[in-house]
Amino acid sequence: MLNELSVVPASADLQKLVRGAATFGHDVFPRNLELYRRLAEGQSPHTLFIACADSRVVPELITQTEPGELFVCRNIGNIVPGFGEMMGGVSAVIEYAVVALRVRQIIICGHSECGAMKGLAAEQAVADSMPTVQAWLRNAEAARSVVLTRELGRGKALVQALVEENIRLQLMHLRSHPSVAARLAQGALTVHGWLYDIEHGTVSMLNEAQKRFEPLSRVGARSAEGL
Repeated sequence: MLNELSVVPASADLQKLVRGAATFGHDVFPRNLELYRRLAEGQSPHTLFIACADSRVVPELITQTEPGELFVCRNIGNIVPGFGEMMGGVSAVIEYAVVALRVRQIIICGHSECGAMKGLAAEQAVADSMPTVQAWLRNAEAARSVVLTRELGRGKALVQALVEENIRLQLMHLRSHPSVAARLAQGALTVHGWLYDIEHGTVSMLNEAQKRFEPLSRVGARSAEGL
């Protein structure tokens, strides 16, 4: 009787994951055997990709990269605490990626309709129901202050303004990390802000000189022309 009670039937969601893992082992892995053999010897990613934990944001899918190319850090609101303010997992990921893995670029990627930014806009509601999330979002409070001061909209417009301003703020926080500052000074590292539009499947990059987000296609065209 005890054994019968201890067996928990797998949910449909778990069964789907199990089938997916089996498909990977039987089909996907053998087709990419040489790649995985190389990866078994170590990793050498070129990019640290800091993104929101939102299930709709899949960095490898958006960038069409293979395993081993991206070192990914995901959290609520694609937040990077300023150095010394909250020494935890995100700070450790950045330091390891820059010092140990020697990544050549860091991308902070926000996205449309971000739940974290909606929570930031409705601060009291989050504080009442999710105090831990509310504490984490203090790392984005300066973005909220800027948007509200400039009166950049309400509803969806307000959330979009928060998403964009938060990317700018987290880039500033990122540059406060000593490992990042040192590599930037050496010219061995670049940092970028991306904005992913879920509904339209497009990505824009922050042009910090022009203070606006531009489609990646336009940025790519300028790069090809050497501009």
